[in-house]
Amino acid sequence: MFDRIETLKMADGLIAHGSQRQKLIATNVANADTPGFHARDLGKFAETYRSAPATRLRTQDERHVSGTNWGMGASRPKDAGGEPSPNGNTVAIEDEVFRLADARREFDLAISITKSSLSLIRASLGRKF
Repeated sequence: MFDRIETLKMADGLIAHGSQRQKLIATNVANADTPGFHARDLGKFAETYRSAPATRLRTQDERHVSGTNWGMGASRPKDAGGEPSPNGNTVAIEDEVFRLADARREFDLAISITKSSLSLIRASLGRKF
C-alpha cells in the first residue's frame, strides 16, 4: 500500500541493509577463531542505496524529472580489513561490537523515519497520532 512513498521505501531499504549487516557481523563473531577467516562487512547505506538500478518513471521529455533511483542491489559483502592474527583470521571482536552498534543505529533510524511518516499520513487523513 505504501510502496510508492519514497520515505518509506528508504526506511525499508535501511532495515534490509541493517539486517544483512547484522547477519554478517554474527558470522564474523561465530568465526572469530577460525583460521584464515576474513571479516566481512557491507558498504555504507548512503553509498549503496542509490547505486543499484531501479525502475524509473517514464517521461515524455528528457527535461522532466523521472523519479529517484532507490535500489539495494549494491549491498554486497566486502572484506572488512583488519590486522590478521598469526592464524590468518582478521576478526577483531572490538571492531564487531562497533559495527553492531552502528547496525543498531540504522535500525533505530529506520524505525523513527517509519513512525514519523505514518504519523504524517494519519494527520493528513484527520486521525489522531
